[in-house]
Amino acid sequence: MNSQSGFNVLWLQSGGCGGCSLSLLNAESPNLVHTLEGAGINLLWHRMLSEESGSEMVRILQAVIAGEIKLDALCIEGAILRGPKDSGRFHILAGTGRPMLDWVRDLAAVAGYTLGIGTGASFGGITAGGYNPTDACGLQFAETERGGVLGEAYRSAYDMPVINVAGCPTHPNWITETLMQLTLGDFSESDLDEWQRPRGYADHLVHHGCPRNEYYEFKASAEEHSQLGCMMEHMGCLGTQAHADCNTRLWNGEGSCLRGGYACINCTAPGFQEPGHRFQETPKIAGIPIGLPTDMPKAWFVALASLSKAATPKRLRQNAVSDHIVVPPHSKKK
Repeated sequence: MNSQSGFNVLWLQSGGCGGCSLSLLNAESPNLVHTLEGAGINLLWHRMLSEESGSEMVRILQAVIAGEIKLDALCIEGAILRGPKDSGRFHILAGTGRPMLDWVRDLAAVAGYTLGIGTGASFGGITAGGYNPTDACGLQFAETERGGVLGEAYRSAYDMPVINVAGCPTHPNWITETLMQLTLGDFSESDLDEWQRPRGYADHLVHHGCPRNEYYEFKASAEEHSQLGCMMEHMGCLGTQAHADCNTRLWNGEGSCLRGGYACINCTAPGFQEPGHRFQETPKIAGIPIGLPTDMPKAWFVALASLSKAATPKRLRQNAVSDHIVVPPHSKKK
């Protein structure tokens, strides 16, 4: 391994389930190894992919901090556990006696770029849910509050804030695409949105490309699981508000939550894990959903929804509450 050439990436996992790593391993066309090699990305260490373990891994971390190995991109997966009392000792990096909190701060100080991989490392995510006994947070955000473990003013060695590749888990291509842009020098702060997510995927909505869009247009809604209709009105779907391209950049070439019959829970956003109600439920006031589509004024939504429902074709009205197509589209006679 020539650690001074190529684009060096170090990947560590903090307080999380490892789902983003498992998602990354599903990268395809080409696969992960070929993608990294083709982009000139040198993986210094990853817990699932590297041979080094124990003292060998620790020596890599020490060499990076000492400046003996250059670190272009530090990837942190999972929330950082700050407790108890800001000591970080709820998570000791095995074999070092030091909190992961301290390792992350030392490594981020020398990293060219620092990336929060997944919503946990970005904002806190699932690990920060409930009353958060471990005081978990993201690298530069504690949910919607700026700061996190690195502080609001943090800038990497290449003068960038933390890049939040948010998602629970992330799409593998969101990670590889971001890393490849960084290797080419084709990424700047203007390529991040207000939550510091790469705009390559965050400038889209999950609603784009949803296979249920025809039902949405006519407000033909599903009323229970397995039905074909739009899941916004009754089933808690947030696809019209969630920033991601899940239905146009499919998972494993063919899937997404909505295509699998599950409502979007907006997992790329801070605080998604605590919506204040059950995930598969749409809270309403006077029959109007509280969470309206992005950029949609309430008065317009009410007016358009009323018109749409009045114009709903019989085909969509019946199919929306069925688990298969019971009324096919009619052929139009010329």
